[in-house]
Amino acid sequence: MTIAGADVAVVGGSIAGCAAALAAHRAGAGRITLHERTAGLLADRGVGLVVHDARYAELAAAGYLDTAMPWAQLTTRRWYVRDGAAPLGRQIAVQPFPFRSYCWGPLWRELRQRLPQDTVFRPGTRVAGVDSDTDGAVLRFGDGDGVGGGDGEAVSGAGGSDGRAAPGGRAERFDLVIGADGYRSVVREAAFPGVRADYAGYLAWRGTVPADRMAALDLPGLPSEPWAEEDCVYGVFPGGHVIIYRIPDGRGGLRANWVLYTAPPEDLALGPDAPAGLPPGALTDALHDHLHYVTGELLPPYWGGLMRLTMRQDLFLQPMYDFTAPRYTAGRLLLAGDAATVARPHTGGGAVKALQDAAALETALRALPERPDALEAYGTERGRTGRSMVELGRRLGRAFVQDTPDWRTLDQAGLEAAWAAADGSGAFGGRALKEAGKGAASGGPGH
Repeated sequence: MTIAGADVAVVGGSIAGCAAALAAHRAGAGRITLHERTAGLLADRGVGLVVHDARYAELAAAGYLDTAMPWAQLTTRRWYVRDGAAPLGRQIAVQPFPFRSYCWGPLWRELRQRLPQDTVFRPGTRVAGVDSDTDGAVLRFGDGDGVGGGDGEAVSGAGGSDGRAAPGGRAERFDLVIGADGYRSVVREAAFPGVRADYAGYLAWRGTVPADRMAALDLPGLPSEPWAEEDCVYGVFPGGHVIIYRIPDGRGGLRANWVLYTAPPEDLALGPDAPAGLPPGALTDALHDHLHYVTGELLPPYWGGLMRLTMRQDLFLQPMYDFTAPRYTAGRLLLAGDAATVARPHTGGGAVKALQDAAALETALRALPERPDALEAYGTERGRTGRSMVELGRRLGRAFVQDTPDWRTLDQAGLEAAWAAADGSGAFGGRALKEAGKGAASGGPGH
């Protein structure tokens, strides 16, 4: 096939989907349509993410990140363990942490705005199935889905559907379909039936705290400046840890972002059929009670108290999964982001991998006229990187959640030894884009 003038569908309109659409546009696609099952505003999502400084430099050079996207610089990682009533706990180690932090929503909005004005974005559209042959692929939409009339939206917001939107229950044909629709990808199911993500047996609780709410947290003995803006905090306890760092709030300020990794109590174990997650406002009383126990009894008072400043209706929960697809390509179907590989967030490289997938995909699509096997090469290169990140996530999960050390006995040397044992290749934060196909490590320090 040739990408020049091709009619391309991207299934999934999040960060991975917008980046994949940008890749197709830059490679010369003629028409691009994004199908996103979420009807709400993705720009409102407030979860944080980090990008290693070295990975940022590569992605900026490739045109997928830039300084106009709101970010905050992080430099230092501090590890704390509970120590009686000491507000911050006891610091057991300090490490370099050269990362940029982002807020998911503003980053998504910036990526979407970089798409050409004639890109069609279809929110609230459920793709029910995909069929492909040697000449293209067909998307089948669920009853009542597919977008018609004014629901189809130009990415720039300047126009509506061009009349080719598929009403509910119908199908639409494309030259190429890119699956960027997450770990329960319908595109991956069409390409590789039966491939499923594995539940790791523990959860991530997530939340954010506005800056003005943090200022109200006062404890006896608390330093006047308990937490530098450039610090990423690891609060550790038997059976898990919390990571806390500041992210842009989308209005020129900062907020605290936190993610807590630990297993639920045995009577709340989710089993192999764990749900995709619990959105804000859906946390059960039992899970909320467990979160209150961890923050109140296992973490140092200040860090646990900060987490409790997140309103219950703003908390959400994410079961941990990991997997990688056998390949990233199957005829006219391509995979990117979590549709292709899901690594646990411990790796600090989820967003990086999605953006790297897009950059590599752009290179492959541009090379098609001279190299008919370029898409296979894309799949081989990115698959190798994906598998290595899955293994890294599993090692970090075992070391810092499922089989934690006795944190109270660790000092700087002990913590660094534990980290090195889990991340011996130095791949935390993502592998280098230009060397990923060779299996080379990023060379960056830990997250």
